[in-house]
Amino acid sequence: MDIIWHGHACFEIKSSDTTILTDPFSEQLGIPFPSPIEADIVTVSHDHPHHNAVQRVDGTFKLVNRPGEYEIKRAFIVGTALYPPAATAQKMTDPRNIVFFFELDDITVCHMGDIRHVPTQRQLESFENVDILLLPVGNGKSLTAAQASEAISLIEPSIVIPMHYALPGITIDLEPLEKFTKEMGLPHIEPIPKLRLSRSNLPDETQTIILTPQI
Repeated sequence: MDIIWHGHACFEIKSSDTTILTDPFSEQLGIPFPSPIEADIVTVSHDHPHHNAVQRVDGTFKLVNRPGEYEIKRAFIVGTALYPPAATAQKMTDPRNIVFFFELDDITVCHMGDIRHVPTQRQLESFENVDILLLPVGNGKSLTAAQASEAISLIEPSIVIPMHYALPGITIDLEPLEKFTKEMGLPHIEPIPKLRLSRSNLPDETQTIILTPQI
C-alpha cells in the first residue's frame, strides 16, 4: 500500500489495483491541488469546499459521500457518521462528519475527516483494529493538538499520519504541526513524500509519520 498526502485532508491510498482519494479541496483553501489526478473511488467526509471539490478529480470514479458499507473493486469501505455527544438530539441541524474505514491489502486505514470531538467510549467500538490513522491535529473546527493526542491513546493505531494543520498559503486559521508534535512529546521527524508499507512491516508500537504535500 502507498499513502500520499496532497494537503489538508486529501490523501491518495493506493493498492496494486485500486486508488482511493479522500476529501479533494477547492481553490478556496489557497494551497495547490494536483492536476491531473484520477482515482477509482473518491470519498467526502462532509459537504464543504475544503473537503468536497470532486469536480477537480479527472476520469470516472465511484463517489462515496454517505454512511454505509461499500465494496468497490478490491476495497471494503465503511462510512460512519459521528456527532459530538451533545449533538445527539440535534443531528438534523448539526454538521455531519463521516469517518471512513478502508480495508486494502489486509490493512485498515481510518480517515477521521473533520471530526470535532474525541470519540466516546461507545463510538470507539468502530475503531477496533485500526492500523493507520489519518488524524486532524490543527484545531480550526476540528481536533486540537491535545484532543488529537487523546484520540491516539484511545484508538492505539500502528501508525498516525497528521493532517488538517497550517501550511504555507492556506487561507484558514489552523495551528502548526509543531503544536501537535510538542503535545505528543515527539522529537523532530523528517517528513517523507510517500508512505509505502505492507501488513508485515507495521510497527508494534504507535509511530507518527509526517508526509510532505505532493502537488
